[in-house]
Amino acid sequence: MAFDGVVTRAVARELHKLVGGRISKIHQPHHSDIVMQVRTQGETVKLLLSANPTYPRLHITTEEFSNPLEAPMFCMLLRKHCEGGMIESISQVGMERIIHIDVRTRDELGDTAVRRIIMEIMGKHSNIILIDPGTGMILDSAMHVTLAISQYRQVTPGRSYISPPSQDKHDPLAATQQQFISTIDWNSGRLDKQIVDAYTGISPLLAKEIVFRAGLANRETLWSAFSSVMDDFSQHAYVPNMVETKDKAYFHVVELTHLQAESSTPFPTTQALLQAYFEGKALRDTVKQRAHDLIRFVTGERNKNEKKIEKLEQTLQYAQEAELFRLYGELMTANMHQMKRGDRELVTVNWYDEAGGSVTIPLDPLKTPSENLQSYYKRYNKAKNSLQVVGEQIEQAKMEIMYLDGLLVQLAHATLKEAEEIREELVEQGYVRDRKKRGPRKKKETKPELEIYYSTDGTEILVGKNNKQNEYLTNKLAAAYDTWLHTKDIPGSHVVIRAREFSDGTLLEAATLAAYFSRAKQGSQIPVDYTLIKHVKKPSGAKPGYVIYEQQRTLYVTPEENVIRQLKLNRPSTHSETT
Repeated sequence: MAFDGVVTRAVARELHKLVGGRISKIHQPHHSDIVMQVRTQGETVKLLLSANPTYPRLHITTEEFSNPLEAPMFCMLLRKHCEGGMIESISQVGMERIIHIDVRTRDELGDTAVRRIIMEIMGKHSNIILIDPGTGMILDSAMHVTLAISQYRQVTPGRSYISPPSQDKHDPLAATQQQFISTIDWNSGRLDKQIVDAYTGISPLLAKEIVFRAGLANRETLWSAFSSVMDDFSQHAYVPNMVETKDKAYFHVVELTHLQAESSTPFPTTQALLQAYFEGKALRDTVKQRAHDLIRFVTGERNKNEKKIEKLEQTLQYAQEAELFRLYGELMTANMHQMKRGDRELVTVNWYDEAGGSVTIPLDPLKTPSENLQSYYKRYNKAKNSLQVVGEQIEQAKMEIMYLDGLLVQLAHATLKEAEEIREELVEQGYVRDRKKRGPRKKKETKPELEIYYSTDGTEILVGKNNKQNEYLTNKLAAAYDTWLHTKDIPGSHVVIRAREFSDGTLLEAATLAAYFSRAKQGSQIPVDYTLIKHVKKPSGAKPGYVIYEQQRTLYVTPEENVIRQLKLNRPSTHSETT
């Protein structure tokens, strides 16, 4: 992973500003995450420690978290030992992905004590551990590691803390030219892999960058590239940046010149870089875990409707034979005298065929001519009636799929709170039963909180992230002459520009938001319709979030994540809200 020892060094350096700060609050929004509010230097900041197995990290954040009603045991213990305490030191262990946060506090007797929070960033083995540094004893941890999991190192309350096993690698910041050259075997394997295997804290991504900078690598050029990068790190000269390629996004605190970048975004601090990179990914991961049953249910309902359409189309194909049954009935009526019980078919001239051709009508030999005739008229009437009913059912199923597709798009972008709003909507629409039916009375409905963005020139753009938000934004909040945007024939968010007059750039940025928060997010040249709010209407009895509109124009845009990120960060110095 890119969160290597070098990035950890940069994080630890920036976190030094928290030394001397006081921990005012501690929360545990998820079993793997701890959020500490720290008052320092005239401001309060939130420090996130996450042992998420997919996205472990440590950084200051501005992200909002949803906390459980009852704090978990580990959170309660951290509050007992660290809340109200002063951060005495924040340090990295060598070049490892381990940070120690020492907190000076008072124990139950009022005596001064020090507690150490250890953040181990080790992929799926990441952990947050609270120890008494005086005795080395573990007080508790976010993840318990028992003997059944690891024979070398158990992490449970009451045991002595043992550091993760050493990999016997060299410190890259202390490397000399002679020592570096002696560690490289020019006849065995990739150079970048050898650098990773030889030095602590260097990820494959950083090693590839070093080898790339060496050009046609030899002993001198490789050492020159390596030492140049390490000299910058020794002097804490970092360049936090995120690079997006065709396939994925990368980050580091050194320029990633070896990647074929489609876009590159610099950040003022490593903290800002880590929040921008991880926030959306970790949130998606958490929402998927918490709303897994919801996603599975909506996907299942969508699949049911697709199968229903397949069966209805088969019925429709059968129903389209109605005219043939009517023709058989009329020809049989005119030829009753030629038919008798036991006949298997009737061959007669087709009066409706201009060429004067004949037609063969299959008969049931066990039925009389009259019974055969009645049978075809019954089939004709049934097929004729089916055409209308089946057509309506197909349209209804298609509308249902459109609605469910919209919910899946919304769940893909949802926060935990927004996912719960979607769950409430499904309860209201009768899809699922209310899990809180026997609980306390439902609170008075509050206004949905909309996502706010600002265009480059400071115009406010609002985005609905689910149907409750879409309905509130489009039908209640927006003014008649605000501009409304939505992807053309593609499930997505309602977007509103809250101004009568705005630049072409604002319109393009709003359309980019509409394309990004849609099912076509990964596409290019996505059609986005826009019109005035006064031309947007919700049909009577329509599903939540469904509208019809007119007098629209269409833009074609390709969404870019860095553009969306910038629109979120834009904060105009003076901004008057249009009502």
